[in-house]
Amino acid sequence: MSFIVTITFSPCIDKSASIPALIPENKLRCSKIKLEPGGGGINVARAIKKIGGNATCILPSGGCTGKFLAHLLEKENIHTVIIDTANETRENFIIKDEGTGNQYRLGMPAGKLSKNEWKQCLNALNETADVRFIVLSGSLPPGVSATVFAQLARSAKKKNAKLIVDVSGDALKEAVTLGAYLIKPNLAELGTLVGVPKIKIDQVEKTAKEVIRQYQCEVIVVSLGRDGAILVTRDETYSVTPPQVKVKSTVGAGDSMVAGIVYSLANRSSLKQALQYGVACGTAATMNPGTELCHKRDADRLYLLLTQ
Repeated sequence: MSFIVTITFSPCIDKSASIPALIPENKLRCSKIKLEPGGGGINVARAIKKIGGNATCILPSGGCTGKFLAHLLEKENIHTVIIDTANETRENFIIKDEGTGNQYRLGMPAGKLSKNEWKQCLNALNETADVRFIVLSGSLPPGVSATVFAQLARSAKKKNAKLIVDVSGDALKEAVTLGAYLIKPNLAELGTLVGVPKIKIDQVEKTAKEVIRQYQCEVIVVSLGRDGAILVTRDETYSVTPPQVKVKSTVGAGDSMVAGIVYSLANRSSLKQALQYGVACGTAATMNPGTELCHKRDADRLYLLLTQ
């Protein structure tokens, strides 16, 4: 399998728990506690491991929480390159209200990265041999310059690797402008690239092709939540609608989708097959509680259903 590297500039520890009911002022007793490594690229690497592949995960991390994050990644046997940082690694919280079934996701602000810290992450990438896919996923913390995309694009070109980006906002515009091979926006994010506030599903193909013509990217995978995803290139369009499943959590579904796509492409699958397996992995992730990501048995079963 080709070598995959993920970069996570804003890692975290995801803490998930359940409570009987969300009641103001009351002391709420938590159960079903789970602590897991988090952050876009980290989750992509973890999901790739779960479906049978391997990826190297580059991340900045610091403080006591940073040490615990490294411990959690080691427990899952994820190959990591960790850049020490002055600021503490953040924690996020996911709370499930058992009474209503509602899920509350509390994201803490990321600590600032110094220029030297985020550039060390890029240096680690440049020093990694035999890279075929570079995945940048997750938010950019304070201190990370938009020039990071230009540097990633240069690294990808030098290594003859494909740059896959799953970010939002201004970072997404930078990514498509500076040479990402594949991006994974949702409907709203796709709209921002063409200055349209709201896009309907039947407008995705036309809008995505406009983005491809206007910017420097080859593949756009538009995630549609429960409706699956649409993949668009200059000449091809594929749409995949997942089977209905009982949804327990949507945390990590997008990262699992990216993992399935990259894993498939690394194994020389077609774009259509990669989309199908990506949707299968994303859907499989929703079948698990909290931040558990996808399981291979579920993803493989759903993929068979999608390809019949």
